[in-house]
Amino acid sequence: MISEENKEIIRKYIDAYNSFEIESMVSLLHKDVVFRNYSNGEKDAETIGIQEFRDLAEKSAEIFSSRCQTVKDFRAVDEKTEVQIEYEAILAVDLPNGLKVGEKIQLRGKSVFGIIEGKISLIEDYS
Repeated sequence: MISEENKEIIRKYIDAYNSFEIESMVSLLHKDVVFRNYSNGEKDAETIGIQEFRDLAEKSAEIFSSRCQTVKDFRAVDEKTEVQIEYEAILAVDLPNGLKVGEKIQLRGKSVFGIIEGKISLIEDYS
């Protein structure tokens, strides 16, 4: 079972992400937070600790003019919380894969959160 406190921490993180509020995102993280991003089954990003996470978050924020993660469902998996996500974003820059400024990206995926002592200690994004 997922506590309401953990759901609220995750919702606050996602709200901060959607609003590009990096300091608010970071304030919810454990000092040793681990972040991993998986795309098509391959890990394409990993950070360990708040500073590495902040650096990646700041670079990522520059790529989008808008972005929105919408929570569709919460599930308890072992000691973690799995969140089904719908994601939509508009590019602010051209990407090497051929996507151009102004194009919309829409994905479905999941994020797995670990929470220790009221702080997010793990984020794994899968799309």
